[in-house]
Amino acid sequence: MLATGLSFVVVNGIVRYLGTALPAPQSAFIRFAWGLLFLLPALRPVLRSGFGPRVWGLFALRGGLHTLAVILWFFAMARIPIAEVTAIGYLNPIMVTIGAALLFGEGFAWRRMLAIGVALIGALIVLRPGLREITPGHYAQLGAALVFGASYLVAKRLTQLAPAGVVVALMALTVTIGLAPFAAAVWQPVTLTQVLWLGGVAVFATLGHYCMMRAFACAPMTVTQPVTFLQLVWATLLGWLMFGEAVDPWVLVGGGLIIGAISYMTWRESRIKRRTTTPPVNATKG
Repeated sequence: MLATGLSFVVVNGIVRYLGTALPAPQSAFIRFAWGLLFLLPALRPVLRSGFGPRVWGLFALRGGLHTLAVILWFFAMARIPIAEVTAIGYLNPIMVTIGAALLFGEGFAWRRMLAIGVALIGALIVLRPGLREITPGHYAQLGAALVFGASYLVAKRLTQLAPAGVVVALMALTVTIGLAPFAAAVWQPVTLTQVLWLGGVAVFATLGHYCMMRAFACAPMTVTQPVTFLQLVWATLLGWLMFGEAVDPWVLVGGGLIIGAISYMTWRESRIKRRTTTPPVNATKG
């Protein structure tokens, strides 16, 4: 999880370094085109899969949602401090939790509601509306968190209908296709250096996801989830050292509240799952 956080911070740093030199849809398209290039060997058997129209419709829906979220994220990343993008991005699991309760009937236990409330307070601390200007970059990142959450909910449904590798590969394909018309509409001359930097974004994003999957396989989420808070620390240091962004203690406090709420929900879910899957003592006797 430490490697995951560092990889994603490198992704943020490269996109921040490129800034607004390229339109957000164009930058996102080039990044996903690189990712699709990495996944080409796995796509042929995927496209031969005999999925029905309903499953293909879900793949298309997820691709559309993820396309919008990626554009919003690239827009925000070029305009607001890295630490603020990271802290607001922690709202993704909260959006997923709310959506799962509303769409999948997972329920709203009072402890879960309390944790969601704490996370939203953390978001308000990060944004501090009324005490400072809320810029289009902040609104874009809030929108990205909301739409990424919707995309992950569709992905959760898809994992019940298709292998995880298929879901990942088709996400890369559908997002690249979805970004193409937006990128074409705003296309500007691009240098080889910019293309290579965006290739680096694809490499480190892939590495981050790989490390995350390895961490989930090696340790329970109750162990790995709190470590994600360090990503906010790395992001703050990167913004300060590389881009001269002021260290905002309120962003650290708000981000800490959000990740604390997420960690508590993860711990509660693991306790409940252990309680429901562990048989009574006498059940194994006889």
